[in-house]
Amino acid sequence: MAPPKGGYAPDLDKFLDTLKSRPVDASVEFLISLLKRRQIRGSESCAIATAHVLLQVVARDKWTDVDQLIGRIQLVGRKLVAAQPHELVIGNIVKRVLGLIRDEAEEDRNETGNDSPTGDTLPLPPAIEVTPVDKPIRLPSLVALGSFARTLSMFNLLSDPDFVPSPGSTPRLGSGASTPQRHPQSTNVHALRSEVIDGIEEIMDEIRQVDEQVQAYAEIVIHPGDYVLVHQPSRTVQKFLTRAASKRKFTVFLVVDPSATSTADDPYAALRKSLTSGGSTVVNIMNVGLMAYMSKVNKVILGARAITRKGGVLVDAGAAAIARAAREQGRTVIVLGGVYKISPDSRSHDENFVEWGDPSKYVSFADGTMVGKVRVRNAVAEFVPTELVNTYITNLGAHSKDHLHSIIADHYKEEDINFDLFGKIQR
Repeated sequence: MAPPKGGYAPDLDKFLDTLKSRPVDASVEFLISLLKRRQIRGSESCAIATAHVLLQVVARDKWTDVDQLIGRIQLVGRKLVAAQPHELVIGNIVKRVLGLIRDEAEEDRNETGNDSPTGDTLPLPPAIEVTPVDKPIRLPSLVALGSFARTLSMFNLLSDPDFVPSPGSTPRLGSGASTPQRHPQSTNVHALRSEVIDGIEEIMDEIRQVDEQVQAYAEIVIHPGDYVLVHQPSRTVQKFLTRAASKRKFTVFLVVDPSATSTADDPYAALRKSLTSGGSTVVNIMNVGLMAYMSKVNKVILGARAITRKGGVLVDAGAAAIARAAREQGRTVIVLGGVYKISPDSRSHDENFVEWGDPSKYVSFADGTMVGKVRVRNAVAEFVPTELVNTYITNLGAHSKDHLHSIIADHYKEEDINFDLFGKIQR
């Protein structure tokens, strides 16, 4: 008998594969467990997973009006945020979907209002076919027509909603006067469901296209001969550098985690190959020797985990020290991140959002004396204050911190900005 394969480790792909086969509530709970165990981590993965599960809520849950749907999304959103409050993009996607629902519902109301007849204009009666009779047929006057419209509408409200006047009676005015009220509502819910699903899919497409759109600005930011410093570059930063290296030569100071250099696999081997193949130079730097190189640096490029409404940035641990060093030397600090990473949350983001992780890669637990008497904390993510950042580059272009509020206003509704997803989960 063949030996069993390695253990099952759920991740984003496996989660997405199970969505259609699981009930909605089971999918929500499954995602919560994956977020808590950090088996789904990183801004893009968390945003995609959140959008997918909210799409399932919209598509498969039973709801009869907009308020019921909004309440359901808010409930699911609070659960997801409580599972992993360090990933601000989860709350961002929830609020984007809430704003999308409100916009689509408002459009439906406007269209319904425009389609309904008003008191000033009445629909014209259908053409009456002329038949060969002895007495000429007199068409109804507009006054009689308006009186009939009021009578027929009152009659329909008080009698059988399926009543339809017979063809031999007074001519019908239009389908709106005799259509049951429940039919437009069901039609609107069905249309709203489709529109919201399409909107969520557009959000997911936006997330997937961020890297391609951000890297389009690489040739403007990086000039020939520049010295660019990056810290544990994310995929967005790596594509940004690769795009610039395809057109010009420059030098990259690559600051890496010391623990990563001790492993056999180099996470940035592909980046080095793509940069050096174009003639650019890559220099490895450890954090301890950072200040020796900062005087030669032209600009620092950091990848954002999230961007707050005031301009503060959540980054991988170690980047905050680089930003402070760059500020002391007067160097430009540029932050890359998609619009979906800009958080409308107005709370203060500082040390409370430092994420702590496993310190075992720095301190061996085999050393019982060390572990028993020393408390070791390993920061995974930390906060860069607004004053240390010069420019933000998103899929919409380059922005200053003063322009972030307009981006938030364009992508979020005011009532959702003020909705506190954290209020009931803080202890």
